[in-house]
Parts: sequence; structure tokens; C-alpha cells
Amino acid sequence: MPHGLIVPGRPPRPSSQQRSGPELQEECGLFGVFGHPQAALLSYLGLFALQHRGQESAGIAVWDGEYLDCEKGMGLVGEVFERAEVAAWPGSAAVGHVRYPTCGSSDPVNAQPLVVRTFPGTLALAHNGELTDAGRWRADLEQKGAIFQTTSDTEVIAHLVSRSGRNEAGEALLDALGQVHGGFAVVVLSEGELFCARDPNGIRPLSIGRLGDAWLVASETCAIDSIGGEFVRDVEQGELVSIGEYGIRSAQFAAPGRPALCAFEYIYFARPDSDVQGKNVHQVRKELGRRLVRAFPVDADLVTGVPDSSVSAAIGYAEESGLPNEIGLIKNRYIGRTFIEPTQEGRELAVRLKLNPLRQVVKGQRVVLVDDSIVRGTTSRHIVGLLRQAGAAEVHLRITSPPYRCPCFYGIDTSSSAELIAARKSVEEIRQAVDADTLAYQTLSELTGALGYRADQLCLSCFNGDYPVPPPEGATSGEGRGGRQGGLFSGS
Repeated sequence: MPHGLIVPGRPPRPSSQQRSGPELQEECGLFGVFGHPQAALLSYLGLFALQHRGQESAGIAVWDGEYLDCEKGMGLVGEVFERAEVAAWPGSAAVGHVRYPTCGSSDPVNAQPLVVRTFPGTLALAHNGELTDAGRWRADLEQKGAIFQTTSDTEVIAHLVSRSGRNEAGEALLDALGQVHGGFAVVVLSEGELFCARDPNGIRPLSIGRLGDAWLVASETCAIDSIGGEFVRDVEQGELVSIGEYGIRSAQFAAPGRPALCAFEYIYFARPDSDVQGKNVHQVRKELGRRLVRAFPVDADLVTGVPDSSVSAAIGYAEESGLPNEIGLIKNRYIGRTFIEPTQEGRELAVRLKLNPLRQVVKGQRVVLVDDSIVRGTTSRHIVGLLRQAGAAEVHLRITSPPYRCPCFYGIDTSSSAELIAARKSVEEIRQAVDADTLAYQTLSELTGALGYRADQLCLSCFNGDYPVPPPEGATSGEGRGGRQGGLFSGS
């Protein structure tokens, strides 16, 4: 890896994940290392564990004691990087990122970490989530002469850091993060320090771990586990953690607000082997399945979950109901998650390539199909159709989340309310649209009970429209994100 500041990274390689289309809104994965001689390699391995959070681009920035270098490109981690090359990179501190656009188009220039020269020094910024006031900040900064190099809201943070007038990176970050709003987690590598921060409501997750004497930071604990690390604690709401030769320090850039962890971290986003705020995702999803049985029983012969996010819930449903839990759908592991595709045509093609029914299992059977959500309804209709074509006598659809009625403004692609089927149709109308024999959603009270939180301790805005952070002005009027298309969950 050559010394110097490499902003664009290697030229993007053609891949199955490279695509064109309107801008999207989705999750990303963050990983940071400080104090390990193979920091770049650990970041590379950690990003593999977070690949499910972003499949568009990947990047790693490394501090070798003299230079802060970065390499990034479009595609999966294994497409952008060669392990042998990464293992040879010198440096004891690194930050990695896998991206699905939070704010900004599918363009190599938006790949992260975003490496910038600022007044406090060179920084590599990696960001998950969305700044709800990014548009206002961008307009204001441009009027004052700022020149933006990307269309990502992450760059707003870089400009605010540079304009803070602070000499130290930590002080500048405290000042910059205290001025922005939204749902976000940030990991920043400077010349000799690693920083991580979480929004004042804790909407986006971020965890700290140890590997020997080294410190780790990750969007999910599964990434810490995957390299042999040990979870230490979660980053707190409104907290900026700095890690350096001095050890670890903590400061508040904003007072903690109402706790509002995104409920979909448990329902869909996080890997089952991750613990989010101390709760194991697999166990939570099993409980979601159990509660669906108790609330909405149905006569059936077997249970099957839509892989992978609904497998745990299907296990819980089967255990509670006494029905056999079968593999009714086979997943092609080499096809990305359907929400990664920016167009409806692309999502439908991905589903056809990704899922195949097991005819010998479902033929002539009354099937309970467990899924995490229905967003637009097209993917659910296709999956139900696959089971019927395979000979299923009945298909009873059970959804582990409540009806998804409202757009998200904190890092999930749901476009406008007009594109959300539950915002326009009743449950019965949705049942007819997806061609299920019966359809039942989890209730809000059962959801919060399964997660072990009160309703005022979670972000449930996609279900009830109660936004913990004010959305961008006019964004809830029904226009949403300008009618942007884009997929979401396996049940979209």
C-alpha cells in the first residue's frame, strides 16, 4: 500500500453488486482497530462479518505512524481487497466501512471511509445512518464557500470539523457532532487516534471490544467475535469515545435524548449471533415467532422461514405451535440481499435467483410462512407464488413486525409513504395483494414485549410515525424521498 492520501481508491471493479439507479437509503457497517500491528487485516476480517450491512462498496483506512492511507472501491469486501495485500499493510490503527448509501448516489466517490485534510489534521470518516439536517447544512456551507466532493451527508461532518477552529481532532469532533441531528454512528481515524460516536438517541448501534491490548469498534458484536475479540460495552447516547496511546477516554458531544434504538436491528438488520444492547438477536427473533403463534394461531402442517432473517423467528413459531420446522425455501448464498437492489425489477430478479422452493417438502402441505416485514408487497407476493407453484395447499403468512406504514429518515430505504403498501391498504387488502390464505402482523405491544423494551425506548417511527428526531422539513408530506425506488427487507 503506497504512502500518501488515496481518496478515490482503486478503480471500481465490475461486479454483481455494481449497479446504477436512483439514490437509496440503507444500513452500513463500521469497524475500527487501535493498537494492533495488523490493524488493516483485522479491519478486513471484521468487514466480512458486517457484509450483510452493506454490499455496494468497501474501504479501509490505515494509520502507520506517519501516513494515513486509504483504499476503497465498489463491490463486496472480497472483490475490493486481496487478503494477502491487506495483510502486508503496515499500521496499528485502522477503520473500515461497508456501504449501502445512507445519503448520496451509487458512485465510487461516495465510498467510505471519506478521507479529508482538515484544520485539525487528516481524518478518515466512516458513517452509518443519516443526518436529517444534512440538506440544510450543505446549502448553508456551500453559500459560505464550501466545496463538496461527494453527495454523501458524511461530508457535512468533515466540513464542520474543519470549520470548528479547534486544533485537536477530538475537540473538533465534539463541536461538529454537537451541531448535527439524525440517527448515526461514526468511527473516525485521525493521525494517532481512533474515535467513535453515537447519536444522542442511540438509533444506530455501535459497540466497543478488546483483542488483547488492542481496542475494537464495530456496528455489531458479531464482528468483534469473528476475530476473537471480547465485547466490552456499547457506545452510549451522545458519547464520543477517543482511543489512543493514553488508553480510552469518553466525552459527551450532546446530552442523551429519549432512547430510540431502531427496532429493525432486532427484526432484520443485525446478524442472529450479534447482541444488540445486551440482547441476543436470535433469541429475540425466536420470541417474536412464539408471540405470533399465541396471538394468531392457524391450522397448518409445517412452518418455514424466509432465509436468513426469519429463520430464527420460524424456529420460535414451530416450537410454540408444535409444528415441524422445515426448510421450505433454499437460498442461493451467492446472491445479495434483495434490499441491495435499487430498482423493483432488480429486486424481483434477485428474489427469483436467490430463493427456490423445496417441492418435496411443501407439496400438498398447509404452510406457515414466517417473514420479517412487508414493505411494498412485491417480494412477498413472489415468495407466496413460489410456494404455490411448488404445490403448497395453503400459505399462511406471519410477519414478525407490525405493518410498515411510514418512511424512515435515519438510515433505511423506504422512499415515500405512497410506496409502502401498509400505508395504502388494510391487512385484508394486503393479504389479497400477496395472495396468502391468511395474513397476520405482530402488534406493537407484542413487538416491544418480545424485545424487552417500553415503546418509548425504541424507534418505532416506521410503524407509528412517532419520530424521535424531527425529519427533514416537508419530508412526511407523502413525497418522502422524491419517489425514490429501492428495496428493503426480504419481505418487501
